[in-house]
Amino acid sequence: MNRYKPFNRLGTFLGVMGSAVAAASAVERGVAPEARHLRKLGIDPKQFGQIRLN
Repeated sequence: MNRYKPFNRLGTFLGVMGSAVAAASAVERGVAPEARHLRKLGIDPKQFGQIRLN
């Protein structure tokens, strides 16, 4: 059994939450989020680009 598995899960969780915050912040500013953040959230950057940001 891997002793570090809980730490890996925590790191993954924090990475996803960071990407969510970065993407939400970009949308609030009216710019497109970085593709790497969208991919980490499971969103296709090309399809996201078709969404009209106001």
